[in-house]
Amino acid sequence: MKRRPRRATAAALTALVLLAACVLVAVVAIQLIIGERPWVSYSSVASALNRTPWTSGWLELGSIVAVVLGLCLLLAAVLPGRRTVLPLHGALDSGASRASYRSTLRAAASGVDGVSAAKVRLGRRRVRVRVRTHRTRSEGLSEAVEAAVTHRLDEVGPVEQPAVRVAVSATRSS
Repeated sequence: MKRRPRRATAAALTALVLLAACVLVAVVAIQLIIGERPWVSYSSVASALNRTPWTSGWLELGSIVAVVLGLCLLLAAVLPGRRTVLPLHGALDSGASRASYRSTLRAAASGVDGVSAAKVRLGRRRVRVRVRTHRTRSEGLSEAVEAAVTHRLDEVGPVEQPAVRVAVSATRSS
């Protein structure tokens, strides 16, 4: 199971821009059909475009913006996103959501004696755990947290075992 995120934001923005352009064209066409003065005059737009040279700064800027937006939309459609469900060993469709995966690892890190707070960041191949302690001496705490998180990972059973990195920050100095 390798569920990927939907590209809803890029698709919604593209759809809204295209919808706005279509609505504008439809309104202008209807205004021309019923004999009213249109919002955007075709003749004024055509004459302005005919007077504009190809080397105009505005034309070059607009072209660059259009190309960059097109490439961004193309990359958003083609490149794979971060998995929303992480595959686990076991049944064919067994998996865990990123939020539940993160919370179970945070609970394992927080359960270590001396840890007052823990934050977990999931990467593609690495789990980063930042823990805070009120102890003045934090020797051995990072190893204990790493062991607890690794043990929890072994219990959960992900298909790809990530490397665990632990950073400890003490609220009090020695």
